[in-house]
Amino acid sequence: METDALSRFGYALSDATRAEILLTLRDGPGYPTELADKIGVSRQILSNHLACLRGCGLVVTQPEGRRNRYELADERIAHALDDLIGLVLDVDPACCPTAETDGCC
Repeated sequence: METDALSRFGYALSDATRAEILLTLRDGPGYPTELADKIGVSRQILSNHLACLRGCGLVVTQPEGRRNRYELADERIAHALDDLIGLVLDVDPACCPTAETDGCC
């Protein structure tokens, strides 16, 4: 169970757009149009990533009339993101390829 949770979190963070969505939502809820504009992606791309994040259990949607508001599923996710950002890692860039260089995602 713990490995499943970490795997979902890791998968969510493995894509720059998903990571940006999570970082944006740690500051508070957002709406798809505003999120897409802020992140600089189309609404369709954003929608696909939000569906992934919902499936991973990291974000939830709150209907508001004809619109949906997205927010982190648990406030501890924002704290976890802050903790991860605060870590100082001495990593050899060559040992951890990016999605662009290793052809995945």
